[in-house]
Amino acid sequence: MSQTVNAVVVKEKNGPAVLEQIVVPDPIAGEVVVDVLTCGVCQTDQHYQQGEVGDNFPYLLGHEATGRVSQIGEGVTNVKVGDTVILNWRAVCGECRACRKGEPQYCFDTHNAEQKMTLTDGTELEAALGIGAFAEKTLVAAGQCTVVEDLPAESNAAVGLLGCGIMAGIGAAINTGEVKRGESVAVIGVGGVGTAAVLGAKLAGATTIIAVDLDERKLATAAELGATHMVNPSETDVVERIRELTGGFGADLVIDAVGRPETYKQAFYARDLAGRVVLVGVPDPSHTLELPLADVFGRGGSLKSSWYGDCLPSRDFPMLVSHYRNGNLDLDAFVTERVALDQVQEAFDTMNRGEVLRSVVELQSAPKN
Repeated sequence: MSQTVNAVVVKEKNGPAVLEQIVVPDPIAGEVVVDVLTCGVCQTDQHYQQGEVGDNFPYLLGHEATGRVSQIGEGVTNVKVGDTVILNWRAVCGECRACRKGEPQYCFDTHNAEQKMTLTDGTELEAALGIGAFAEKTLVAAGQCTVVEDLPAESNAAVGLLGCGIMAGIGAAINTGEVKRGESVAVIGVGGVGTAAVLGAKLAGATTIIAVDLDERKLATAAELGATHMVNPSETDVVERIRELTGGFGADLVIDAVGRPETYKQAFYARDLAGRVVLVGVPDPSHTLELPLADVFGRGGSLKSSWYGDCLPSRDFPMLVSHYRNGNLDLDAFVTERVALDQVQEAFDTMNRGEVLRSVVELQSAPKN
């Protein structure tokens, strides 16, 4: 028997994110219905709204979420009814060429729910990143759920951010960038993802962590969370300053959390010889990059992109939740404000003004079955 719940939907390109009633079907084999508890407001959701991800409107927005499992389909064994879970958009298939060669973090055929949620008139919804968690309930593939245990309810907003942006930043440092103890790391752009990369570098044992941003408020937050040096591009040359702070050589790892040609060039030239560059900021599809090929060859090292922090949720989420529980990972610092389900559009505006690391939608009472 399907259920009708409230959810945030955008019906057309650049249309408003509005509260609508949607229909959530009962789960079939391999699917799970989750009562959503919290969901972070991420830039990716606005990209869906603006038509930058696709044109499969209407979209059901939201994806950085925690929830409580309320129904499971046939054959589901990784979760049970009542489990508190973090939702993820990398439910690995186990069968694609990446999975077969032991690299499931690059899975090329991740699972989503087979059924579609709909508007009450039957119009099928495209769920953002296969999740659609700005909703009282959502339908996902079982593999999109990672169980978290023994956390107080007030922690749900923080750990739910591992579902996207925070994992992307931490993973860019730990998984993609492979930070080693004692290394130097520079992070260009310390919004939510970049600040998470600072946390990841600290967690991995980097001793010099350089935060780069035009916004002094963001630099101050990065300093509170582990950055040892702050660089404002309006006041100094970024490449030269990073070199000054690393013995004249450049950082072992530079993470570009902005994703523009000019910031990528800064990252490229601010790294040490044989150093690494990791791009985790999502670039505009119209942007192109031009670098002298002789410099690409002559500087050595590696140039990588980080997809979702190259994470494996079943491996990384429990590890990071454990660090959070033990006080080694300050996820609470990312929760700038808590808002209601009907305030998502306002939260987009707040995000665009650079006033938050994350707004988090809290659903105080998930509907009962």
